[in-house]
This record gives sequence, C-alpha cells and structure tokens, in this order.
Amino acid sequence: MPIATLLADPAAWAALITLIVMEVVLGIDNLIFISILSNKLPEAQRSKVRRIGISLALIMRLALLSMIAWIVGMTAPVFDLGITGATGSYGEPSFETAFSIRDLILIAGGLFLLYKATSEIHGAMQGEDHSGAAATPTIAGKATLGFGSAIVQILILDMVFSIDSILTAVGMTDHLPVMIVAVVFAVAVMMFAADPLGNFIARNPTVVMLALGFLLMIGVVLIADGFGVHVPKGYIYTAMAFSAGVEILNITARRRREAKAADGNH
Repeated sequence: MPIATLLADPAAWAALITLIVMEVVLGIDNLIFISILSNKLPEAQRSKVRRIGISLALIMRLALLSMIAWIVGMTAPVFDLGITGATGSYGEPSFETAFSIRDLILIAGGLFLLYKATSEIHGAMQGEDHSGAAATPTIAGKATLGFGSAIVQILILDMVFSIDSILTAVGMTDHLPVMIVAVVFAVAVMMFAADPLGNFIARNPTVVMLALGFLLMIGVVLIADGFGVHVPKGYIYTAMAFSAGVEILNITARRRREAKAADGNH
C-alpha cells in the first residue's frame, strides 16, 4: 500500500499507535538487561555500551523486518517429540511437543536469562567484589565484566527480544512501513531512557535485586512460551509495574528518614 494511502487510513494510525505502545513495553525487558550488564563495566564505558547495545537491537530488528517472510516461517514446527498424555484439565495438551525455530530461540534465551540472573543474584548475596574492596551486597558500580563480553551477551539477548518483537509486530499489522516506524520509535525511547535507568539502578542497590528478579521472571516466561504455555504479558508487566512502584515508595521513605536523621544530627 502506498505511503500516502497509509497516512490517510485511520486504521493504519490506530495500528501504529497500538504497535508503538507494545514495542515500547516489550523493549523494557531488553533495556533492563542492558542496564544491569552495563553497570558491571567501568563507569566511563557504561553509556557507550548501552548505546551500542541498543543500536544493535535496532539493526537486528530492521534486518529481521527485511526478512519478514523468513521470520513468519520461524513459527512452523521443525520437529515433534511425539509425547502423548500431556494434557490439561480440559483434555487439551498442557504444553507443545512440536517445536519451531522461534520456540527453540525463546527457550535458549530464557535459559540464558535464568543463568545470568541467578549467577548475579548469587554473587550479590555472597557479596562478591572483584575489585578487592570491602564486600557489599550489590553488583552495581563494580567493573566485573569486559567490554567485549558485555557486547556479546547483549547481542545474544537482542536477538531473542528482537524476534519476539518482530513477531508481535507481524501479528498486529500487515503494513511494513507501520512496523518500521513503530520499531524505530520504540528503540529511540530505549536510547533516551537507557542512561537514566542505568544510573538509577547503579545508585540504588536494592533496585538491582528487583531488576534481577524481573529478569528471572522474564526468563521463565520465555521458556514457557517456547513450550507453548502462553502467559499473558499484561499480567507480567502489571506485576513488574506494581513491584517497581512499591520499591520507589521504599526508596522515597528511606531517603526521607535519612534526611531527617541528618537534620537531627545538626
């Protein structure tokens, strides 16, 4: 459909707005991972690796959009385990036994997220400090990762989240220009929010643990999705928003207590 026709089509505008919102929400997962990983680098490199990571996400999404027929074909089963008897309460299969390339990528990405989040939580609980300073229960602010390693890990998760993002776009509209505009806008929001979010996480160690908990949950959801168990994303993001709201209240209350204590000392 010509661009001029799309611009005059209210349905196309509605699809664009809806898709932008969906892409921004889906980008939160990607952004949390990039923020946590970048905070393990020296402070001078953090902003650079965030921008490289988000730029790679944009390049990957646009590349996948250019191969949209291949992406749609990724949902076709490539093998079937042939397991019988795995049924739910109403007699339907409780999980898929036929797996597509998309399913395998989601499962691999989910396992990678579970591994990363679990190892980071373990390190935080053990108070690991690779810099030799006094141990603290946080990974924020410590240069415990190489620049190249950070880029590789971000690239791996970019691929997983990009495929999920593009398949969502394909399911919502048939117009490629609408998909491209929505993806570019969502990645621009990620780029704008990257440094403020990363700095906020670095300044508040308790938020690191909350964000790692989010990554654990996202990893489980990706694995479940790969096995055909579809958890409504609205539930996930509502829970994340609620938890983040409670943590913001805790941070605000803690800062006010500290301010009062400082005033009392004077």
